[in-house]
Amino acid sequence: MNSADSRAVVVVGSINEDVILQLGRSIRPGETVTAERIERLPGGKGANQAVAAAAAGAEVAMIGAVGDDPAGIRMVEDLRSCGVSTKAIRIADSASTGAAYITVTPDGENTIVLDPGANALVDRAAVEEAWPALPAASVLLSLLEIPLGAVTAAVRLAADTGLRPVVTLAPAQPVPAELLSGLDPILVNEHEAAFLLQADGLGDSAQDAARELLRLGPASAVITLGPAGAAVADGSGARLLPAVPVEKVVDTTGAGDAFAGALAAALAHGADLDAAVGAGLRAGARAVGRRGAR
Repeated sequence: MNSADSRAVVVVGSINEDVILQLGRSIRPGETVTAERIERLPGGKGANQAVAAAAAGAEVAMIGAVGDDPAGIRMVEDLRSCGVSTKAIRIADSASTGAAYITVTPDGENTIVLDPGANALVDRAAVEEAWPALPAASVLLSLLEIPLGAVTAAVRLAADTGLRPVVTLAPAQPVPAELLSGLDPILVNEHEAAFLLQADGLGDSAQDAARELLRLGPASAVITLGPAGAAVADGSGARLLPAVPVEKVVDTTGAGDAFAGALAAALAHGADLDAAVGAGLRAGARAVGRRGAR
């Protein structure tokens, strides 16, 4: 893959069917409730980010896997309809398509339980096999809903072929130093940042926390802070970028993915980090005003 003069984004990540359970209120421990509405929609953090990047104007190719089942067929067709190249998506007859079971309460907050399914097949070998046939690109976008070896391999290949590596450290988990080294940026929310820093929280300053993340190896770091905006740190220092006002929060599911996809697309089009974060904040603000992960 040649990255010269390309404005494309390669996404290495998960593809799920989202089963959304709309609840009338939050559930207490040990309680059984009946969902007011159930929907089945395209999802998966990788697929969501790929669609967001395409919606923001980038050419997007995706490496991932789905099962050879009706859900998998629907997920791939949806990605194609959204302008994402699916040539590197594996159709596996040995696993079902991944699923996310999402509860959403009236205030827009959510909980998510994942069934990885075919996403577990996106390993180091799968990424290495697909990489040479991908179109030219300038940005890699990945996340941790697939095996860690696949993400590490993608970051290494991005460095070898001149792509800018952007990785969302979600869901939070221990990661090797080689994965963090050179990420530009590392994307985390407040909880994921605290996990990486082995702290109870961000302390008095999100900017200081973003600066501390650079000590782990990334070239830049972005911590999303919900209605408080985002803290950004790179070689020029740390700063806080304000959030975009939201009239009403309907559903926070997928807001972080919208942020990541729009940010990656902006970087692929030559934006500096602050402008790319601004694009991400605008995309996230739009996302919370609608139901579903996209």
